[in-house]
Amino acid sequence: MQGLDIAYMLGLVPVLLSYVPLTLFMAVVAMVLALVLASLLAVERVLRIPVLDQLVVLFISFFRGTPLLVQLFLFYYGLPQVLSVLTQINGVSAAIMGLTLHFAAYMAESIRAAILGVDRSQWEAAQSIGMTRGQMMRRIVLPQAARIAAPTLVNYFIDMIKGTSLAFTLGVTEMMGATQKEAAGSFLYFEAFLVVAVIYWILVEALSLVQRRLETHLNKAYAR
Repeated sequence: MQGLDIAYMLGLVPVLLSYVPLTLFMAVVAMVLALVLASLLAVERVLRIPVLDQLVVLFISFFRGTPLLVQLFLFYYGLPQVLSVLTQINGVSAAIMGLTLHFAAYMAESIRAAILGVDRSQWEAAQSIGMTRGQMMRRIVLPQAARIAAPTLVNYFIDMIKGTSLAFTLGVTEMMGATQKEAAGSFLYFEAFLVVAVIYWILVEALSLVQRRLETHLNKAYAR
């Protein structure tokens, strides 16, 4: 049995770390866009606007019911064939688009549950002083729902970071793509993929720590 090539693994660490900014860039941009879209979808699901509600349900069902990899291929390889304006789309843009829509569908349901989790007395109090539905959502309901949904949303961000590893299938040289190239050149596949696995693990553990501290901070005001 051949031992691990420790020297190769140590030399690979700085190479892969140089691609961490691109991985985080894709995840952060997709997270911001997904959060905005998910919030709009969640509010609509609560208000149930006729016709629009059916379209939102279809959207959520499609993106929750199909694999992320299939969606990435659809945006990168499929859509340019039917929409000429997308022929110049690059792998990074397609990855961000896929991650945004995929996770927005999941996050919308979590935010909707958080909105419905706000005590009904808060809704009634807002209505009693003459607030419109938009004012009630913006000033009363959504700020409270954000506290409820925050830990779950951090979990989605963690999943999104791991999901960026699929971007290499679109020709994007991020951490996973760089690992694939390094492994193919050295034939040290176990060492290469072990290194990238540890890097992802460290990133996830760091975010999990942030999640726990955020949850503790948000719950302080409600602790008795």
